[in-house]
Amino acid sequence: MPLKKSWVTSANDAHHPFPLNNLPYGVFSTGGGRARCGVAIGDMILDLQAAEEAGVVRLGTEPFFEMPFWNEFMEEGPAVWAALRDRLTTLLQDGAQDQKKVEPLLVPTKDAELHMPFMVSEYTDFYAGRHHATNVGTMFRGAENALPPNWLHIPIGYNGRASSVVVSGTEVRRPWGQVRGPDDETPRWAPCTRFDIELEMGAIVGTPSERPITVQEADDHIFGYVLLNDWSARDIQAWEYQPLGPFQSKATATSISPWIVTKAALEPFRCSTPAREVELLDHLEDCGPMLYDIDLSVSLRPDGGAEETLARTNYREMYYSAAQQLAHHTTSGCPMNAGDLLGSGTISGPNKNERGSLLELSWGGKDPITLASGATRSFIEDGDTLTLTGAARGDGYTIGFGECTGKVTPALADPYAR
Repeated sequence: MPLKKSWVTSANDAHHPFPLNNLPYGVFSTGGGRARCGVAIGDMILDLQAAEEAGVVRLGTEPFFEMPFWNEFMEEGPAVWAALRDRLTTLLQDGAQDQKKVEPLLVPTKDAELHMPFMVSEYTDFYAGRHHATNVGTMFRGAENALPPNWLHIPIGYNGRASSVVVSGTEVRRPWGQVRGPDDETPRWAPCTRFDIELEMGAIVGTPSERPITVQEADDHIFGYVLLNDWSARDIQAWEYQPLGPFQSKATATSISPWIVTKAALEPFRCSTPAREVELLDHLEDCGPMLYDIDLSVSLRPDGGAEETLARTNYREMYYSAAQQLAHHTTSGCPMNAGDLLGSGTISGPNKNERGSLLELSWGGKDPITLASGATRSFIEDGDTLTLTGAARGDGYTIGFGECTGKVTPALADPYAR
């Protein structure tokens, strides 16, 4: 599919992340005013609340965009999702009849503050990238026992904290926790010293369900995708994770990019999951291409220093798709809600420069990363800013997500001080 031309000229740049082919959904405010829903087009944002009030966008008798989140719209389902996308395309395409009506409803992105694009109902994070699981398992259990015995049969996950999910640009404070290192006779209470990131994609459930659903149904229920950074306190995790898995080590923060890229925008980039070493049970069988060809990267900027890329990988490296994760999540009868967020798990490739976490890049701290300045990193230091980026590249256009960024600030001197 080639570039769709828009009368918003910046949207026609082949490298701009928000062409007419994309039309991602977010929430923004200007001048300290009220947050409202918007659509990114080039270097502008279409104010959907204003468009609805002006009658330029109307999807029914009741307004959809009075509230500053996308949850109510998600619940309407794929037919309404498609209707809005068709209407926006008509309004913003080159030669649109209503250009003069729409122009006053555009806000320069540079003048806007971006907010959480939806209310997170529940948050589940998976462990579904084979290269990451193999690397981590090799570090801690040896190559012969790298993958748990169930890993090739089901997408492993844990229920995280919806309250910890924050939008890009939110600072992340280094956590305190109970740790026990190899030289500690007993556990101790201390700030995390092995703070890390995980490069992930987040799938957003749009259509609720109250029963088990198939992989195809699950794919139909997904509204869109964001970049996701699962901040991880590795030293806290190492002490707490047995026998029930991550808990406080993953509860500090989860950052997401500010724009929801719809599944419709990603359709041209579908690709298949890897060949199966073990045949999946019927409820998880692949039913077509369910992954996407999305280039991903991680960069680090030390406080006062220059930003540099640490790793590059691609979403197609996942072993399980978001649709398979969602389908498996429902097998117990677990209800799923509009606004549920599913983290993919760390996305790593087969090579060292494709690893999506510092844990892997430094091999547990044994092989520190050397930055251009000569400084080294095994894990994140205070003042470091970590940024995730993602882009699917089409014929003369780019589908982007906006950056997913967070700066780490020092741990509280006394976490219980009032």
